[in-house]
Amino acid sequence: MPASPRPEPSPRPESAGPAALSSARATSRSGPAPATVFRNVRPYGAQRPVDLTVVDGVVTAEPAPHGAEVVDCGGGIALPTLVDAHIHPDKTAWGEPWASRKPASSLAEYTAEDVRLYRALKTPVGERAERLMGHAVTRGTRAMRAHVDVAPVYGLEGVEGVGSAREALRHALDVEIVAFPQHGVVRTPGTRELLEEAARSGAVDRVGGIDPAGFDGALDEQLDIVFGIADRHGVGVDIHLHERAATGLASLRAVIDRTRALSLQGRVTVSHVFCVPGLTGRDLDELASALAGAGISLTTVAPSSDLVLPVDRLREHGVEVGLGSDGVRDGWSPFGDADMLHRSHLLARVRDARLDEELEAAFRTGADGGARLMGLPEADLEPGSPADFLLVRGECLPQVVVDLPPRELVVRGGRIVARDGALVGG
Repeated sequence: MPASPRPEPSPRPESAGPAALSSARATSRSGPAPATVFRNVRPYGAQRPVDLTVVDGVVTAEPAPHGAEVVDCGGGIALPTLVDAHIHPDKTAWGEPWASRKPASSLAEYTAEDVRLYRALKTPVGERAERLMGHAVTRGTRAMRAHVDVAPVYGLEGVEGVGSAREALRHALDVEIVAFPQHGVVRTPGTRELLEEAARSGAVDRVGGIDPAGFDGALDEQLDIVFGIADRHGVGVDIHLHERAATGLASLRAVIDRTRALSLQGRVTVSHVFCVPGLTGRDLDELASALAGAGISLTTVAPSSDLVLPVDRLREHGVEVGLGSDGVRDGWSPFGDADMLHRSHLLARVRDARLDEELEAAFRTGADGGARLMGLPEADLEPGSPADFLLVRGECLPQVVVDLPPRELVVRGGRIVARDGALVGG
């Protein structure tokens, strides 16, 4: 199967926040990557193997310099590493003793489960987060946007813990941190001040919000607080929006209005956005045009066929859509694995993908969509591209999305950072 065509570059990549790392910056902190030739590679499952030459962390068409290291890839398929655009590493019980969950059906009940699990776990947040984030690297994740709970019950412990994990893994992973008010901004006194402190300190790249009308019961007040903090401290915004139908659309339009009013185009994301999948025809087109005009990106975690975003239609209008893991073995659910190839597989399944191009589109959302959303260069394996890729065995990209083969190698900036499911170096 021939290599897939290069995706068109985004006309409006979302700006990264002050603590976000680009691939080039992360590579430079580990020192210049040595010149390496990855021999006998099949980019995107191309039938004829080629050599990928990497100099200073970038794929080049120039001949390999004298003394370059050679890595024989044995005809494996090279694919761009992926971006987890929405994950909660502070909540995870990954690698911890099994934790049984109690029934929950409302946001308030789920947040209570979060607190119960947080108090039951003995391992510090930073250690749990680093364990999960490192696991994500071994599965081929190059970057993630980490939503971290900020509330009086936690203080800024989660922000500090995920920040320490980010530092430990900076050679392998780009991480943006969102100060996320899971317990509400207005309904939980003290949260506003913690969000302000997190943004003012420079520890976070974005400030979040959650269901301003349906959960917080204060649409204008919550959004004024969140956007005010973002404007004062030069950080981005990422709002969780589970609200549906008219309630969700009213909140989404309020986000659009504030983004325009504060000239935050390219700095705002809305996650989940369950009010959008039910739209069709002109209603969907008009909303998508408004989102694109405001430079607002969206993320989905592909929860079900009725709640997954209409990615293709949104992209036609210029709306960037990223894909994420959401919670991983936390108080909300025992499921999740922080494997973005698996998440691309789930996206394809809930969208009833059948054709090769549909399966490939699911992968592209996890790789290219997330990169554009985080303002990272796309790792398309062409000359000039960051040398960020994973190596698997298989026939072609669509088959890889279906079969989810083991990741033999994960390469970041030309350096091998994981081999056969284990981290390498640091």
